[in-house]
Amino acid sequence: MEMLTRAIAEFVATVDERSIPERCRFGARIGMLDCIGVMIAGAGEPASRLVAATVAPSGVNDGAPEIPSGRNLTAPDAALVNGTAAHVLDYDDVGMDGHTSAVLTSAILAEGWSLGSSGADALAAYVVGYETWALLLELEPGRMHERGFHPTAIWGAPACAVACARLNRLDAAQTTNAIAIAASLASGIVANFGSMTKSLHVGRTAQAGVLAARLAKAGFTGSPDALEHPAGFMQAHSPSGHPNLTSADWRLGEKWRMAELGVNIKRYPMCYATHRSIDAMLDLVVEKDLQPDAVDAINVRIGDAQQLMLRNHNPVTALEAKFSMEFAMAAALIARRVSLKELDDGFVRRSDVKEAMRKVRVTTTDEKMADMPFAPDDRVSVSLKAGETFAHEPVSRPKGSWQKPLQEWELREKFLDCARAGLPAKHAELLFERMTKIEALASLRELSLVSSV
Repeated sequence: MEMLTRAIAEFVATVDERSIPERCRFGARIGMLDCIGVMIAGAGEPASRLVAATVAPSGVNDGAPEIPSGRNLTAPDAALVNGTAAHVLDYDDVGMDGHTSAVLTSAILAEGWSLGSSGADALAAYVVGYETWALLLELEPGRMHERGFHPTAIWGAPACAVACARLNRLDAAQTTNAIAIAASLASGIVANFGSMTKSLHVGRTAQAGVLAARLAKAGFTGSPDALEHPAGFMQAHSPSGHPNLTSADWRLGEKWRMAELGVNIKRYPMCYATHRSIDAMLDLVVEKDLQPDAVDAINVRIGDAQQLMLRNHNPVTALEAKFSMEFAMAAALIARRVSLKELDDGFVRRSDVKEAMRKVRVTTTDEKMADMPFAPDDRVSVSLKAGETFAHEPVSRPKGSWQKPLQEWELREKFLDCARAGLPAKHAELLFERMTKIEALASLRELSLVSSV
């Protein structure tokens, strides 16, 4: 039987980028674009500043920038700092069961900038990282969240390692070592959701990918069966205890998983487990012109894994509120939107918001979607004090998902709203245009990622 670790490494090292379907390149392009905007917006957050303060500037010419300040860092440190910023707002996109673009983009920008990689190289690195993640997820019938692991920090480590291995043009043997090294660097727990540490998961995972590829390039070794060994990565992290490692027909380079699963762009800066319910609640608020004082109860039915993520039922900070269905429904009712302006400590603590949160009743089902650890749909209804009840139809896919994509003007609107937090307006517009044509860039250094450009 062909070993999984070696099979992935062979695919990463040898796949012809011209064989990558346009649908995959499109997903990589919008995922990276959206992530960069969110990263710039998140750079000023306390968690991002604290992480940035722990690393010293680099004097080497092959470093990478802290985005958007432009401070020169080593590539591993740039991945750490920028990765934390990419996720701290929880506004970055979602792919499969985690945040693929946040980790992959942060690692690729750092290592790709250092190497002078082209835009086409960056997209190919993203796709092979995504395909690796998707295959590993496919082989595990259980759900990482239910085991207490943050999937982004677990699947993301080997995914970032192969992306950086691709950028470094490592051969299959070196890439095998990079995967094995990264397999021992994967870590992150769900208990830290709603705290600064969740964003650190992304920074550390991106950094692990850069480090693993660099060590492998230098001759550092790991076990060639690190993924599939009985005491290896897949078994150690397996929620089910029975990962499917018996089949060798993984069809890497033939079955493009990314074309089917894609990336889901967030419309709201909150945990993705809330988004379908927010869509439903905002529809009801507008269609029925709901007034907070007239509402008696808001009833929400979601999946039990979603409820596990949404652990904060009485949040007092914006970070906590990102993982609260009660807050999501209250913000939709009070502000008639759920934007960065509502994810503010002052808004979270308002008396009318607290009162609205107390009206929210959440129930769960153990049913699961095939591609995400969510219920097949979210269901929201609102009961008024006058006796009427309005029920929204079940929502299976939120707006911005791969199945219900945003239009280009909507992507642009979100990007500019985020990027203007750290860049002048014209600079942000230039960056958007360059990202939409990233394949044409001879080097990632042509991107206007820093405020001094």
